[in-house]
Amino acid sequence: MKLDETHDPGLKSWVESANEPGCDFPIQNLPFGIFKRKNSKETPRGGVAIGDQILDLAALDIRTGPTLNGLAAMGRPAWKKLRKELSQFLSSTKNYKRASKHLVPMKQAELFLPVAVGDYTDFYTGIHHATNIGKLLRPDNPLLPNYKWVPIGYHGRASSIVVSGTPVKRPSGQTKAPDAPAPSFGPSKRLDYEVELAFVVGPGNRLGEPVSIKNSLEHVFGVVLLDDWSARDIQAWEYQPLGPFLAKSFATTISPWIVTLEALAPFRVPAFTRPVGDPAPLPYLYDAEDQREGSFSVEVEMHLLSAKMRAAKMQPMRLSRGNYSSSYWTPAQLVAHHTSNGCNLKPGDLVGSGTISGSTPASVGSLLELTQGGKASVQLPTGEARTFIEDGDEVKERGRGVADGRVSIGFGEAAGKIRPAGNR
Repeated sequence: MKLDETHDPGLKSWVESANEPGCDFPIQNLPFGIFKRKNSKETPRGGVAIGDQILDLAALDIRTGPTLNGLAAMGRPAWKKLRKELSQFLSSTKNYKRASKHLVPMKQAELFLPVAVGDYTDFYTGIHHATNIGKLLRPDNPLLPNYKWVPIGYHGRASSIVVSGTPVKRPSGQTKAPDAPAPSFGPSKRLDYEVELAFVVGPGNRLGEPVSIKNSLEHVFGVVLLDDWSARDIQAWEYQPLGPFLAKSFATTISPWIVTLEALAPFRVPAFTRPVGDPAPLPYLYDAEDQREGSFSVEVEMHLLSAKMRAAKMQPMRLSRGNYSSSYWTPAQLVAHHTSNGCNLKPGDLVGSGTISGSTPASVGSLLELTQGGKASVQLPTGEARTFIEDGDEVKERGRGVADGRVSIGFGEAAGKIRPAGNR
């Protein structure tokens, strides 16, 4: 993915809000989403975020329908062509009159899941997260022997993926205290978030035909934020021997805007530097170009707003800030591994990165790590303390592509407020 005129740091839009410093959606971004005007009978349709506005793709005679799956399936040449058309359209003032009737203020828009997700896989690429969690369970041997050889993942639940802003009901399930003679059923007491990215699949592959690592990114349309909600107490009882199940299938929150790989081209960085003594990737997971620039410098943050903070009109408190570049495996390696057995991916499928944690306490991507398994607590500005998420709490994940000399681009947010558990 080469840089072109659409990445020019000096490029400006006639949508003035897109030129403000720190804007999530400058003209160098141009992410895609599905929207309609609030309280209208309109059919949801495709749009592009630009500043604090949404440009209806109908302005370019493109009608996506209620999902972006068709656009995702078109492939990179079509995506690049459309990006250049959008960049020219939104930078040339001669298009203002034509475009004005196709602009909708974000405050007046309702946003939807950008794609119909057929399948969802979540990986475990954050080596610092894996090490931190492993230390809680196996202090002397935190990483299992396969971690540095194979990208670890599990198949998640596509039906419970929700768009940012959707309330999340506290799940109930079986839990068992260490000293209890038998498990019990009830609301989770150790509800957590996980800070992740998710890669949106573009063109798929046929069943039985693996994707080579050299071509893997041709099958990735773009990236969204992902909050992998986790009921830690339910997970601890159920995960052996087959892994996550009901502890994670009750909800997964994603951001509404798909930031394309073209937009992220200026933020490509080398793959994670493996410590001396770590094994090299097996040949099907190794590509020299992927090692040189296969990861992305995307800062991810998690913020928390309690009900008490909300009542006092306080701003959310930042809990952590990490960077996706700390992940052990690259997106290309995930796609290559996922399809290596012939598994077929389809347009709109999601591939989660796994929890993004850095090497410092301020950069960990879950409360389980931040509170050392609930032994410590996070102090909020209201005097409240948190070991895990409580009813009424809202968490907001945010992300930005960052690089020296480049215009930073944002992802919006993946937010969800916890509602009390309902009846069984």
